[in-house]
Amino acid sequence: MELKEQENAPDGAVPEESKGTITRADIDRAKAQIGIPKFAYNKPYNEIASRDVLRHFAWACGDDNPLWHDPAYARTTRWRDQIAFPLFLHSTGTNLTSKPDAAQKQLFKGLFRGVGKYYTGVAWTWWQPVYPEERLLVERVTSEVKVNEKSSFSGGISVTEVYRDLWVNRAGLPVGRREEAYLSAEREGSKKTGRYASVTRQSYSAEDIARIDEVYAAEQRRGAEKRYWDDVQIGDELTPVAKGPLTMVDIISMHMGLGLSSSGIGPLRYNWRQRSRMPAFFVPDVWGVPDVVQRVHWDHQRATDLGLPTSYDYGQMRTSWLIHLVTNWMGDDAWLWQLSCQSRAFNFMGDTTICSGRVVGKREIGIHHVVDLEISGVNQRGEVTAPGTAIVILPTRAGKAVVLPAPPDEMMERGALMMQSAAERQ
Repeated sequence: MELKEQENAPDGAVPEESKGTITRADIDRAKAQIGIPKFAYNKPYNEIASRDVLRHFAWACGDDNPLWHDPAYARTTRWRDQIAFPLFLHSTGTNLTSKPDAAQKQLFKGLFRGVGKYYTGVAWTWWQPVYPEERLLVERVTSEVKVNEKSSFSGGISVTEVYRDLWVNRAGLPVGRREEAYLSAEREGSKKTGRYASVTRQSYSAEDIARIDEVYAAEQRRGAEKRYWDDVQIGDELTPVAKGPLTMVDIISMHMGLGLSSSGIGPLRYNWRQRSRMPAFFVPDVWGVPDVVQRVHWDHQRATDLGLPTSYDYGQMRTSWLIHLVTNWMGDDAWLWQLSCQSRAFNFMGDTTICSGRVVGKREIGIHHVVDLEISGVNQRGEVTAPGTAIVILPTRAGKAVVLPAPPDEMMERGALMMQSAAERQ
């Protein structure tokens, strides 16, 4: 899970009765937002996919595959150049949606303000690689709203919103899509339920660390050696990938590659400016300093105030770890078509995640030879914190190369409409 800033137009006043609670009026407005493109008040962290940006992003995810880092190596692959680590789309994309009119401002204003928002899962689809110097465009809409009257997490009502992001190139051709789910629940919910009361920060012996180091040392990257569809068998295991023990350096590094957040927070004057626009997103610490609620990812005190044992990771990190697992296994000439995963539990500071997977199916979809994978991240307590699945396109020994998948007509039409609408506003 991941505490997330609310996706709202910045405004000052929040009705007292809606602060920190989920109201029926907010639920109705959330449902009314379905299908309406959202205006982005802040620029993307990475507007252009420069070579350094692509390298820094993969570094932040802890993946040292030279396909993401080294143009000389990448030119020897079928891609003929350095390409982006698949999750890179998260940090880029200029939103062309026009600024909301008065009615739309009222629709989006103050939705679920003061309520904790937790990342719970994602479904990614990729159709094209991102090459150096590309500038992508993105559109975000709410695609689904689900209400749970009795949440096991908060003990009360909760709301899951699913956001669809569509990235297209300058011609309006779809590059990738994300369906991302967030759970809104009162921030005191975890404290009230006592779900994490028995969890303490993990301590390690030298022998414990040595066992984790063995997993790091045994990591295998398929790289330039093609993995052929013909050779894959159901039940094949993916070589595990170790991630952790989680430290503050991991959180800092993630921000260096992915940015701070989509809410526009930043250092000094940047934070003052956003605090002036989004006061509900800033909560005083024990010294009276207003600081972002997002600090639960690095502020131990803030986490314990919410009934958690300590601070924790971002859901995007675990998605990147599972991508690392799959791309290691499939080789550099293959294509990661789809990957989905859930965030089932917090990944606390000090936790260690071992990512693993196995082949559960192989089939032909039209001209594509695909393999179905079951993947997961498991912590040192034996909890499956990030279960998921992936679909990979592989070459065959008969000489059939990997063909990039075609986006569905709906996404092609949406991409064209994005460009048309932007042109009409000029």
